[in-house]
Amino acid sequence: MAVRIRLRRQGKKKQPFYRIVAADSRSPRDGRFLEIIGHYNPLPETEVIEVKRDRLIYWLKEGAQPTETIKNLLKRKGIWEDIIAEVKPPKIRKKTETEPQEATGEDVTEAPEQEA
Repeated sequence: MAVRIRLRRQGKKKQPFYRIVAADSRSPRDGRFLEIIGHYNPLPETEVIEVKRDRLIYWLKEGAQPTETIKNLLKRKGIWEDIIAEVKPPKIRKKTETEPQEATGEDVTEAPEQEA
């Protein structure tokens, strides 16, 4: 099942507010969902965006894909970078060797001579 983190519209005409939910990507926008993660109210002078951080991280670790709108809201709130840092482990760079290490002290480039 492909899980998306997206907005679910609530409220009345011309007075929307949204719930941030984890839902199956095949279900309708206002249909069945797995869990309510937070809410977003665009109408007040200062937008209200509240998210249960631990549940959002859980669903992202489970493979849920956030919609572009959710990404933009979390970036606007300033927590997207922190959440991604917790979900994805830091990349480990491989050390590049400038000089090959000689364990035996012998010249590796020369092949031993064979008698014919």
